[in-house]
Order: sequence, then structure tokens, then C-alpha cells
Amino acid sequence: MKTFLLGLFAIILVSCGTKQKKENANTSAEKDAIVYKADWESLKQHETPKWWLDSKFGIYFHWGVYSVPAHETEWYSILMYNKEEPIHRYHVKTYGDLNEFGYKDFIPDFKGEKFNADEWAELFQKAGAQFAGPVAEHSDGFAMWDSELTEWDAMDKGPKRDVVGEMEKAIKKRGMKFITTYHRHWLYAWYPTWDETTDAYDPKYASLYGPKVPKGTFVLADKPTNPLPEKPFQDEWLARLNELMNKYEPDIIWFDNKMDIIDESYRKEFLSTFYNNGDAWGKEVVCTYKFEDLPKGTAVLDLERSRMSEKQEFPWLTDDSIDWKSWCDISDPDYKSTNRLIDFLIDVVSKNGSLLLNITPKANGEIPDPVKERLLEMGEWLKLNGEAIYGTRPFRIYGEGDTKVSEGHLSEHNNADNNAKDIRFTTKGDVLYAIVLDWPKGDELVIHSLKSGNSLNTNEIESIQLLGHRGNLSFTADSEGLKIELPNNKVGNHAFTFKINPK
Repeated sequence: MKTFLLGLFAIILVSCGTKQKKENANTSAEKDAIVYKADWESLKQHETPKWWLDSKFGIYFHWGVYSVPAHETEWYSILMYNKEEPIHRYHVKTYGDLNEFGYKDFIPDFKGEKFNADEWAELFQKAGAQFAGPVAEHSDGFAMWDSELTEWDAMDKGPKRDVVGEMEKAIKKRGMKFITTYHRHWLYAWYPTWDETTDAYDPKYASLYGPKVPKGTFVLADKPTNPLPEKPFQDEWLARLNELMNKYEPDIIWFDNKMDIIDESYRKEFLSTFYNNGDAWGKEVVCTYKFEDLPKGTAVLDLERSRMSEKQEFPWLTDDSIDWKSWCDISDPDYKSTNRLIDFLIDVVSKNGSLLLNITPKANGEIPDPVKERLLEMGEWLKLNGEAIYGTRPFRIYGEGDTKVSEGHLSEHNNADNNAKDIRFTTKGDVLYAIVLDWPKGDELVIHSLKSGNSLNTNEIESIQLLGHRGNLSFTADSEGLKIELPNNKVGNHAFTFKINPK
């Protein structure tokens, strides 16, 4: 078995994201520190930390002013100003004309009176998350930290609390890594600052709604906005990031796409500052990016509401929401089942990825009960099966089964639920885990990939256990596959982990 795992099914992790840190390498505090320059070749020297490779599951949350209308989408703030959109008609009917009630007028009702950072962090920890944190600033221009650069922040308005700061303390106190996500580059042309019939035109609110843009300009989701933002906008984009870093020392900074509207010089300056800061803080940090917003090899690639169809030789991330419809709390949510969330996590991990799951707190600071239930159920599953997730590395193949994954941005809606024929592999040392995504029919599990003659044979296996079930399971191998006798009763309600131990 040992020869098999190290040979035929060797784990080969060659990064085309950032280079993967060798498992036995010293930490950044113990090795000679690299001084990163604002140059892509210099930034490619940054290595993906081992703690990131071990951390497979994180939680973040879209909680902001857009949580007040709680209608349809977190993009309410842009769609309410577009006269062609149903949300505009809803807004006018519900709240009045845009020159009377604009987005800024939701802020007094964003009170967060029930927000408790320690309770949230405790829930994330019980859910099994290894990293967690807030959306620090969404596309709407409202900062969720105590900023010296703007009055439009959560400390000065709305809840009048430093949400980022409170979450940082609560999350780090529990030994989790701290992530902040940043979407400010979307702000340019988010609001129609050219439209005199709206409050977005009023220069009094320019520090919230952003700079004046040419008439008729709106955000273009699939390509850089034209024209690109001028220097003052880019200066503030960088200044706010520097403030976030200096105040809260995040372990991970995550970026939404469209960062390509920011000049390369600013992106390089940010990344070199962050990596150098990490060394100064005495810890290894991670930055993520989407599409081609940063060059390969400088940071970790992130997908949105999507996943890889095959195992990758580099570590990657996907972010997805617990709600099929929205990233923020809305009045009619469609929450994913716990089973779907667990199967998604397993599939991602088997392909060398990690999951960042978004949740949807209410404007008053409550986390909806169905969201809590799903997180706690995930935590119970991970408590039993976590050894097959945390700290694992991919097998030579990710798994087997009938259910195919459709790749592509926002493609998760196209992917069907998994079934009992879907098996995913992970490894830890010489141990192989086979995770079955539904309980098999009949009295045995057949793993076709491990049939005799092309992979394992019974002489190389010491024992097989089902996590959560006492004792060893009987097994045989033939030309059809590795056949494992099942216990009379299944363990749990979700995916099932078979631990294959070598001699």
C-alpha cells in the first residue's frame, strides 16, 4: 500500500497559483525573509503557506446596508438606480423617488443591534471553519470598519461599531485565521453620479457614491468599465487597503473580480506591501484573485459559485453562498441543503481546493435560524469526518461516479446533486480516504477505481474502517473493484468516509 500510494497514486502538487510551500520547510519567521518588490517576478517568489493547504473550509458574510431592503439581491444598491430594472420600480413604489430616498437613506436603519461578534465567531468555529471574517467593503462604498478615510463607515454611521475590528478579535481569539474581503473597485460607475434626478449626483455624497462618471456609464460585469477610473479613485482604493492591513493584520485578503480596472502599479504596490507586512507581522499571509486580475504565481486563484471538474495540481479556492439566490439576507431565501453543502466541500477538497462559504445575516445582526442549523450540521459532520478533510492532500485521481461538474463562472446552478455512485478521495500520509456522497444500496460498497490489477490489492491493505462505526470492515478486491462489506446501519445522514489503512 505504501509503495502504491507513493508511486502509482503519488500526490503531485505543482502550483500554477502561488508556489506551494514544501511540507518540511521552515516558516517565514525562521527562514531568511524575502523583501518583495512591486514587480510581478518578485511577487511570484511568494509561497502558499502550509496552513492554507491544510485549511479547507472558511466562512464569510455579506452584511451591510444592502441587508436593510433585504430584497432579491446584494446588488440592490446598483439596480435601484437603473430605471430599466424591476428593483427600481419596487424601490420607487416602496420608498419613493431616488432624489427623495436614495441608498444613503437605508443607512440609519442598518442598526445591527443584535450583532455579537463572539457569538458569530463561536458559530463559525462550531461549523468547522478554519478561517472566517467579514466583507470589509462591498461595491456600495460603505466601509465596515472604523475608517479615518471616510465618514461612510460602520463606526460613524449605521451600527456605529467597528464590525471588522470586533470580528478580528473574536476570530483570532478562537485560533482561526482572519479573512477580509474587498470589492471597492466595483464602486467606480456603480452609481449614476451623472444623473441629476438622483441623490447620487449630489457632491455632498461623493465619498459614498464615488466620483463623477460620464453620462450613461454603468458597471460592465464582464469587462473593464470604460473609461477607467482616474488617479484619485485608485489612490483611495489603495489607501483603504493599507488602512485595513495596518489596523487588523488579516491573514487573508480576498478580492472580488474587476480588479483589472485598477492600474497594475497599484495592484503590485498593494501585493508587495501585504506580503512584506506578513513577514513583519511574523506570519504567512494569503491573497486571492479571480480570472486574470493578478498574474499566475503571485496569489491563489479563486472561483465564484463554481468549481473545477478535475483535480488541479495547484491549490485553489471557491466562494459560494449558502443561498442559491443571493449573497445577502433577503425576504424569500432559497437555502441550500446541508447535504449539498457537505458534498460540495468534499468535491472541492478532493480536487485540491478549499471552500469559502458565504452566509447572510439580517440587518439587525441576527443570523437566520436555517443558516445556523446548516452550519451546525456541517460542524457535526466535520467533527466525525474532519480527518478526511483537514490537512489532507489529493489522491492521484479525485474520485469516480456518474455526476459530472460543469465549470465556469457562476456555473454551480448547472450542477446536479451527487449520489451513492459518487466517491471522492483524499489522503493523509499513507492513509487513503474514500468518501461516498450517499449511502450505497445493497450490502457492499464497490470502489471501481481500486480494482485489483491496476491499483490496490488486498495484500497491501491492513484494515478498512467506516468513520463513526466501531471495528474493521471486511473487504475483498477483484477485477470489478475494491468491495467493502457495509454495516447494517449507516452512520449519519450525509457523506460517509471509509478509511483505508496500509500494512
